[in-house]
Amino acid sequence: MHTTPRLFIDGPLQEGASILAAPAQAHHLANVLRHQQGDPIRVFNGTDGEYAASITLLRKSHLELTLGAQLRRQAPEPDCWLVFALLKRDATDLVVQKATELGVSAILPVITERTNAARVNLDRLRAIATEAAIQSERLTIPDIREPQNLFALLGSWPTGRTLSAALERAAARALAPPAGAFLVGPEGGFTTRELDVLGSAPFIQTVSLGPRILRADTAAIAGLALLLAHPF
Repeated sequence: MHTTPRLFIDGPLQEGASILAAPAQAHHLANVLRHQQGDPIRVFNGTDGEYAASITLLRKSHLELTLGAQLRRQAPEPDCWLVFALLKRDATDLVVQKATELGVSAILPVITERTNAARVNLDRLRAIATEAAIQSERLTIPDIREPQNLFALLGSWPTGRTLSAALERAAARALAPPAGAFLVGPEGGFTTRELDVLGSAPFIQTVSLGPRILRADTAAIAGLALLLAHPF
């Protein structure tokens, strides 16, 4: 027996509408999940809530859906950003996946003085975030920004948004909600110059994740779990 799959549709949703899905979605439903014409689907687009749908035509690379009733209205979500120093590919993929599952609204990769990986495939990361949103029953997909230098990001930081920076061995308060954004540095930590800038910016508060030295990907996931585990 099939479970009802969810699809992200890049377009408006309305009861009774007929929509054409992407060829990759058609391939996945037909050849991987073995769905057929008439099977139920759930669809969302990040703005219009979630709708029931049924397959009206399915071929190897062609999928047409007819939308039924709205299943869930679009609802407010936490507006918490993750700012993290780029890691090696597998670790970066993991951070994006788990950050999406936990509910961040935006993911901002940064390049620090100790960053080992300065290049990233944004299309790949957005695909990972989309799949994680589908799996976790989210109604939105986080905004994944272009990587930028840490100092440039701090220089253009939006007024009114607090940035909680997790610093190793810092005499700082424990991380706790709420937070407008959460910053995790690279493996090896921030340099002295970076720490000086982080310590002088008025919108930054230094926080601790406890007495242990965590891997950067672990710190990102642990911190977001603390910030987003409670109702907002």
